[in-house]
Amino acid sequence: MTFSTFKFATAFASVFSLTGLSAYAEELSVATFVPPSHETVTKALAWFESELTERSNGEITIKLYAAGQLGAGPVQQYKRAVEGVADITFGIASTTPTLFPKTMLAILPGKAVDGPDSTERMWRVFDEYMADEWSDVKVLGIANPAGGMIIANRDVSTIEGMKGAKIVPWASMTTPVMKGMGAVPVQMDPTEHYTALSTGTIDGAISSINNIMPPWNLDEVAEYAVVNTPATFNPVFYVMNKERYESLSAEHQAIIDEISGLPFSRELARAFHEADLEALEWKDEKIAAGELNVKWIVASPEERAKMEAAAAVGMAEIYEDYAARGIPNAQEIYEALNQ
Repeated sequence: MTFSTFKFATAFASVFSLTGLSAYAEELSVATFVPPSHETVTKALAWFESELTERSNGEITIKLYAAGQLGAGPVQQYKRAVEGVADITFGIASTTPTLFPKTMLAILPGKAVDGPDSTERMWRVFDEYMADEWSDVKVLGIANPAGGMIIANRDVSTIEGMKGAKIVPWASMTTPVMKGMGAVPVQMDPTEHYTALSTGTIDGAISSINNIMPPWNLDEVAEYAVVNTPATFNPVFYVMNKERYESLSAEHQAIIDEISGLPFSRELARAFHEADLEALEWKDEKIAAGELNVKWIVASPEERAKMEAAAAVGMAEIYEDYAARGIPNAQEIYEALNQ
């Protein structure tokens, strides 16, 4: 998965300054693999911290361990929350897809047009279909940032252009969908996209729109940026160790309950989405100045419809795989997400 743009905040420490502590003070440790300048910290987590501080009159505070201080990479973040390595962790659900198979259905392209839309759709059905997968933790927020751009060295804005294109999907489970559209899925870590595009190892990669600009600078090694293709998503989360949550006073638990779930998820989705909106403004400025390194292409509604129809062919394979794994209602869940 590709994360949205890092913003190099110069005064981040002030956001998480400790407030006056009372006899009932609780400090919650937060572990994340991203830098402290990442928008999941400076926007989403900062909002959460601010709400905690205000609602608890400074009795609940946060201590941040960023950039993998309590363990590198996204893969083990959920486990670290379960085991109490940190009170709260940030992670990517698709790095451990077998833990969240029903949640993974929110990754697939459908009616959602962007991350906030996909997040709202997921939370409308979360309690009915997905909550049991997260029973080992206290869920604070789960959001679905969008992979709304294909950054590529060939024009993949048409179904014909997709045929045979080596494209890195945003999550491995979308492989059947990508194949249905005629592409050749190539699994690769997002940090390798720049080099792979520059060397021709891949033809393109599904990405957040903001990765066209610094610090990822994928426009430097690509010829096309294609949007309005079927977007895919990738659930990210903030979760809390269940025992730590239960150790809090009833009043403090109630405060966390009030801002967890959909409220925090909306902030998390917004953090990614706003980065994409900033990238679109940056793109317009570059185009006006004649400085954009790639050709910006908006796929036509007709071509998008062709891609959606072709992608649907791959859904049957996904449903069969789910049934074989003991989840016979995968299609029901997917359709509920896309009502």
